[in-house]
Amino acid sequence: MSPAPAHVLGVDSGGSGIRVALRAVPADGPALTWSSSVPATVGEQGVDARSLLDQVLPAARNLLTQAGAQRCEAACVGAAGMVTLGAGLRAVLPSALREALGVRTLALAADAVTAYAGALGQRPGAVVAAGTGLIAVGTDLTAEGGWRRADGWGHLLGDCGSGAWIGRAGLEAAMRAYDGRAGGSPALLERLQAVFGPPPELPAALYPRADRPAVLASFAPEVGRCAPADPVAAGILRRAARHIAEAAAAVCPAPRSGRERPPAGTGRQAGVADTAGAVYADGVGAGYEVALTGGLLRLGAPLLDPLREELQLQLPRARPVTAAGEPLDGALCVAEALLTDSLLLPADPPMLRIVC
Repeated sequence: MSPAPAHVLGVDSGGSGIRVALRAVPADGPALTWSSSVPATVGEQGVDARSLLDQVLPAARNLLTQAGAQRCEAACVGAAGMVTLGAGLRAVLPSALREALGVRTLALAADAVTAYAGALGQRPGAVVAAGTGLIAVGTDLTAEGGWRRADGWGHLLGDCGSGAWIGRAGLEAAMRAYDGRAGGSPALLERLQAVFGPPPELPAALYPRADRPAVLASFAPEVGRCAPADPVAAGILRRAARHIAEAAAAVCPAPRSGRERPPAGTGRQAGVADTAGAVYADGVGAGYEVALTGGLLRLGAPLLDPLREELQLQLPRARPVTAAGEPLDGALCVAEALLTDSLLLPADPPMLRIVC
């Protein structure tokens, strides 16, 4: 008789909610999953561990019951804000999961890391996770290289090319049309009025919102719908594509030989002649896989077509691939690697912290 399988737990906590999955190792079927549209609370002290555990622990116990199992041997929690707002999670989760679920080995990961593992598994390359926000991560799988990160700084300081960025740019173009200023889009103004009401009332309705990034991102699909017939909307998506490709290029593993990447501020953005060939033909990203993941990809061809062009321009020697899975799949991938002592992704706190 073969021994009973062990079980691993994956958790994906983001701005749109929390998802939990349980899988037997070796796998004897699909993972059991649970989801909630209620995200963990984020306060002045960062992500609130108790609000996360209040959802995760009952869900995990229910999944263990369904699986006929008593405990989780290994777990991975991927959470938005783990890098900058995750001190509370790192302090509370290890003991809480050990006591409640019997977890012996735990990985605490930035959601970008679980997005990477879901998209590429444990292969070297780069992944851009684009939804309401945007972050890019890359690794060559070496301890020396660790994780390379670009953007993910939130809608006020970055997240360039994200849903919130596109939505804000679309709303700005609508307000320009309302004012009669250059660069306005009557088509986007019409959509603003349909979605939010009278334009003069938009600031009061938007600025006090705690979920302002999500509200901004909710207008991104309107930009996508207008883009085929509206040059202003199409231009917004072309700029978003350029930002997304720049993030991917910034985190692709560095070449082992050839010229160094030029200092920030040179090249196309500084008004210098286009140097993409000179910068990237030396091997930056050469042979590495680049994947895109996240809800922003649902905008379809109006974004994806210029994005393919930008990736070819900025990373001509990288290999674009389709993401194999989602962040929850990535959390399970990391948890299983912990269980089987086969983790290749670099442990590089606070991006990926292993707790035994």
